[in-house]
Amino acid sequence: MDIETTEAAHAQILSEIIEGLSKKQKSLPSKLFYDENGSRLFDEICELEEYYPTRTELKIMSDNIEEIASYMGDECVLVELGSGSSIKIRLLIEHLQSLTAYVPVDISAEHLIKAAGCLKADYQDLVIYPLATDYTKDFSLPEIFGTCKTIGAFYPGSTIGNFTPNEAKTFLERISKTCGKGSGLLIGVDLKKDINILNAAYNDRQNVTAEFNLNILHHINSLFYSNIDPVNFKHHAFYNEKSGRIEMHLISTNKQVVNIEGHKFEFEKDETILTEYSYKYSPQDFAELVKGIYEIERIWVDENNLFSVQFLRAM
Repeated sequence: MDIETTEAAHAQILSEIIEGLSKKQKSLPSKLFYDENGSRLFDEICELEEYYPTRTELKIMSDNIEEIASYMGDECVLVELGSGSSIKIRLLIEHLQSLTAYVPVDISAEHLIKAAGCLKADYQDLVIYPLATDYTKDFSLPEIFGTCKTIGAFYPGSTIGNFTPNEAKTFLERISKTCGKGSGLLIGVDLKKDINILNAAYNDRQNVTAEFNLNILHHINSLFYSNIDPVNFKHHAFYNEKSGRIEMHLISTNKQVVNIEGHKFEFEKDETILTEYSYKYSPQDFAELVKGIYEIERIWVDENNLFSVQFLRAM
């Protein structure tokens, strides 16, 4: 079980599942994508031709890493939110001066420990504090020993888009409070663009994204007493232009009843479960979103205006 294994955490995630599936528009928390298999599938998605965000963000960082590192500052504790396989973080580790410690934070504990172990093998002098927790909830950073002038958080991959704008504000307020006034936040923000590029990115020809979406049902089955049959659902993703977001759904292919820990949920044929939003922002939209929480000090954008990397300072 990759979500925190305490009884309270187990009960909390069950409560979120029941609440989501009881709504008129049924939904599931997107954090359930990320068991070990889900994390592996997402790594595969990041390598797909259609999925531009990862390679575009990585190129922006590679092309501007010296300037980015200067904004993060010296003697910094580097906190990565949603560390995944920790690929992009290597650029920062190698260019930050006098890095005090690295704190990778991820909900998938097994994936996190493996990634941290790989980093430790390559950077033997690096102090690493892996933190397996749900960073969308309140959490505390580990006590860091040694010299520390500032805390710099790194939130790559446009994951901020998975929140609704109101949820994003609440999340940013929480991270600002956790890391402290004056702390930095280096964040990936996906930009609004041609609808065909967006739809292709979430409907790849190899169907890896479809497998990733369906894995949320396998994960629920592994966590709870549940009779969900993923074969009875299919992947559906599209760009909602009015709302400025990708929506990812699972469509019930027939009329069925699902039982999770004694809770029954009826599905009509073609009824959907919303599994993820991915909001896209213009620079002006995002500036309005962070207003009063962070100041935007610098924005880096690729030559095709697909993606942005932004450095924010907590107010």
